[in-house]
Amino acid sequence: MSTGQSSIDTDCVVVGAGVVGLAVARALAGTGREVILIEAGEGIGVGISSRNSEVIHAGIYYPTGSLRAQLCVEGRQRLYAFCDARGVDYQRLGKLIVATDDNQCAALRALLEQGRRNGVDDLQWLDAAQARALEPALSCVAALWSPSTGIIDSHALMLALQADGEASGMSIAFQTPLESARCTAHGFDLVIGGAQPMRLSSRDLINCTGLSAPDVASRIEGLSSQHVPVARLCKGSYFSFSGRAPFRHLLYPAPESAGLGVHMTLDLGGQARFGPDVEWVDQVDYRVDPRRADGFYEAIRRYWPGLPDNSLQPAYSGIRPKITGPTEPAADFIISGPAEHGVPGLVNLFGIESPGLTSCLALAERVVQRLAQPRSS
Repeated sequence: MSTGQSSIDTDCVVVGAGVVGLAVARALAGTGREVILIEAGEGIGVGISSRNSEVIHAGIYYPTGSLRAQLCVEGRQRLYAFCDARGVDYQRLGKLIVATDDNQCAALRALLEQGRRNGVDDLQWLDAAQARALEPALSCVAALWSPSTGIIDSHALMLALQADGEASGMSIAFQTPLESARCTAHGFDLVIGGAQPMRLSSRDLINCTGLSAPDVASRIEGLSSQHVPVARLCKGSYFSFSGRAPFRHLLYPAPESAGLGVHMTLDLGGQARFGPDVEWVDQVDYRVDPRRADGFYEAIRRYWPGLPDNSLQPAYSGIRPKITGPTEPAADFIISGPAEHGVPGLVNLFGIESPGLTSCLALAERVVQRLAQPRSS
């Protein structure tokens, strides 16, 4: 460490200014703690929070009792209320999950029961005529209607979270990567990089860095490596429709063994996007190969036969911060606090992929609860 570094003391340091980090920092600041939010990038939400479908999920698909199921249902309710209170733009469009042949109906009925067990109490079974009454261009034999699914302006959400946090005294510093951390008797001794390196001591440390969470955790001296999962990168590419699609609601095919299939989402401007095309990658690369659209047409035409030829163009890609590989079951969210790893004041968030945006406010509340637990003497 250079002699030019300075030292600052604070209650909490939150690492990562994506939607989850902003929600966590806001929640902690709201309890009266002094909070510094540090971000390696140049602004809020420059990582995975800027590369998602902006869907507010209902909580249908996730295993009953899992954190993903619990926090999605709880988070959705909190998120809609927050948007209403803060004027964040959203639309509760609703979603149709469709069976395009009779063989898929059993999976659709299982999904209906799964959603109800998770607390999604507004799901409705529709026959083909009822589904087409909502979407005349749709082809299906049955569908589930999820009226509580919506879309949101994710950047406006993050700006509102930032404003709330700063109003409660939260400080935020960009281009300030966490280089290392060391557990001490009173908290953490942090080495911060960037243009103005500094030494920062904090009572609590919360790692909300998404794709980088395992790497950041591995640089915390005093945290056993057995509590740091291996990062897995799963890339999904999306293509936009060159025109105005004849749909008003989100469309998802019945679940397949490989995932949720090629589904259609809408943004707040009404632009239709189809995806994802999933591939496991070794490094972050957000380029979208136009040739990957070739496999989309057949899948989409199962529920939208009218999709024109050559109408899809590259839109964006996102990478999920997975902690299990392609042949393993999807992992649950991991909120790794002192009860799990034994380090007072430390919380690592691992595997916060979808529905992380929907769950952000509920996730933040869980972090506050973990840090409120008494420290051992």
